[in-house]
Amino acid sequence: MSDVTTTKGSVPAKKDASGIREAGLSRRGLLKGAAAVAGLAAGSGALTGFPTIWAQNIKNVTLRQFGTGVSNQNAIAEKVKEDLGFNLELTALDSDAVAQRAVTQPQSYDIADIEYWICKKVFPSGVMQPMDVSKIKNYDKIAKLFITGKLTPESVIAQGTAPHTVGFVEGEDSTTFADAPTGWMTMIPTIYNADTLGIRPDLTKEVSSWGDLLDPAYKGKASILNIPSIGIMDAAMVSEALGEVSYADKGNMTKEEIDKTIALMIKAKKDGQFRAFWKSFDESVNLMASGEVVIQSMWSPAVAAVRSKGIPCKYQPLKEGYRAWGGGIGMAKHLTGLERDAAYEYLNWYLSGWVGAYLLRQGYYSACPTTAKEFMTADEWGYWMDGKPAEGEIKAPDGKVMEEPGAIRDGGSFLERMGRVACWNSVMDENKYMIRKWNEFIAA
Repeated sequence: MSDVTTTKGSVPAKKDASGIREAGLSRRGLLKGAAAVAGLAAGSGALTGFPTIWAQNIKNVTLRQFGTGVSNQNAIAEKVKEDLGFNLELTALDSDAVAQRAVTQPQSYDIADIEYWICKKVFPSGVMQPMDVSKIKNYDKIAKLFITGKLTPESVIAQGTAPHTVGFVEGEDSTTFADAPTGWMTMIPTIYNADTLGIRPDLTKEVSSWGDLLDPAYKGKASILNIPSIGIMDAAMVSEALGEVSYADKGNMTKEEIDKTIALMIKAKKDGQFRAFWKSFDESVNLMASGEVVIQSMWSPAVAAVRSKGIPCKYQPLKEGYRAWGGGIGMAKHLTGLERDAAYEYLNWYLSGWVGAYLLRQGYYSACPTTAKEFMTADEWGYWMDGKPAEGEIKAPDGKVMEEPGAIRDGGSFLERMGRVACWNSVMDENKYMIRKWNEFIAA
C-alpha cells in the first residue's frame, strides 16, 4: 500500500513551537528532511529546541492508544507501522474502564478511541484537546450522521447521545459542546453500527420485537449487556415495546422512568428469565454458540463469529428499530510537537479507506464510506452496504469465510439499518442514579 501523507493538505505558513516558519510545506515534508539538518542544528545555539522537536525521525514516535476491543485491533497497528512508519501501541478495555481511565489517567495515553456517549463524560473534564477541522483532509467525506445527525435530509434525529451533539466544541480551547458544526471537533468519527437482538433461529420461534427478550418461552435462555449506559437503552427498548413504560426521551430518562424500567428488569430476573449478563464480545459469542442463551443483546460481528463456527445465528431486525452507537479517536490534551503532528497524520490515514474497509468486513460501518469503498470489491460493497445477495464468498479480514454465495446481510442495506435507528447509546442527566439502580438489578 502506498504511503498516505498530508502533503495534499498543506497548511498555511505559520510558526511551530520552535519558532521556525513553515513556507507552505506539510509537516510530513519537514519531518522527512529534519534528520539531514540535525547535526547542524545540534551544533548551533541559534535554533534552541529544534533537535528535540523536528530532528527526531518520525519512526521513533510511539502513539499510545486505548479504547474498547471493537476497534483496538492489532492489524490496525501493524498497518500504521507499514504505511506511516511510526508505532501505535494499543490497549483494549471494556467501556466502563475506558470512561474511567480517560478522565483519571490522562497522561497514560496519547489517543483516546472512545464512544460518543463516553465523550460526553470525558471532554468537559479538559483531558482532551479540540482538533482543527482544516487539518482533516477527508472531512467533507465524513457521513452526515456525525455532522448534522441526519442520515438523509428527511431523517428524524434519534433519541440519546447522538454523535453530532458532542462532536464539536465552540473553539480551540473550549470544552463546551457546540450546537452546530464549528472548526473544532472533539473526535474524528471512525466506527458505528445499529444494534439489535441476536437469536439462535434453530432454537427460537419467530422474533419480531424487543419485547421478545422477556418472552417466557425463553426463560433461563436470555441475556442482556451489562454495561449500564448501554444496557439501560436495551432495557428501555424492551420496556417500551411491552407497553410497560412510556418515555419522553429514552436517552434522558427521569428518575421515575428509570425506576419503572429497572423494576421490570428485576422482576424478569427474579422470574429466572436471564441466564447471564455479558460485558465482552467473547462472552456474548460463547453464550450463544453454546446454546446456553438463545436470545440476547448482541453486536453484529459477534453474530458473524457464531455463524463462522457453523452454528445458526441471526441479527434480528425488530419492528421498533435499532439502538445505535458510534465511536471516534481524539487527542490527549498533553500531545504537542512531533507527536501531535504524527497524530494528525494518523487521523487522516484512518479516514483514507483501508481501516474503513477492514471494519466494514467485520460488520461495522465506516465514517468515510466513499474512501472505504475504494478498498473493497464490488461484491463486498454490495453485501455489506447495499444489502445485495453475495455473488461469491464473503470473507472476514483474516480470510475466513463468513457468508456463502447468495447470503443477504441481516437487516438489509446501510440505509435500511441506519435509517431505522430509534436511539443512541446515551449519558443521561440522572446518570449516577441510573448506574446505582442498574447495579441493583444486576445484584438482585
